[in-house]
Amino acid sequence: MRYVKFAFLALLGLLLLTLSLANMGMVTLRLLPHEMGEFLGYNPTVALPLFLVILAGVAAGLLIGFVWEWLREHRYRAAAARAQRQAEQLEAKLGESGKTRAGEADDVLALLDEAERTR
Repeated sequence: MRYVKFAFLALLGLLLLTLSLANMGMVTLRLLPHEMGEFLGYNPTVALPLFLVILAGVAAGLLIGFVWEWLREHRYRAAAARAQRQAEQLEAKLGESGKTRAGEADDVLALLDEAERTR
């Protein structure tokens, strides 16, 4: 299975390299549409290779998707944390109730010990 993963990653890397080499042309990115930039007197531009624009778009989409999913699952993480705290409180309470009977043996354990002795 490990070899399949490495083969997939190598194929993906080769695909990205091919995409990058095929799209080396420069493109100009503008912050605002041309007419609006002229009206405001401010329209910064940057010239980048097309493959960088493509890869940055994919990376931005992945980042937005991860953050969106993390925010969407907040209620499930909060419920799990509440359940964990409640379980810890119940375990602590159970441990305290066992300590109050420190000198007494548990009835079930006493019956099991007695049954073993009679064998």
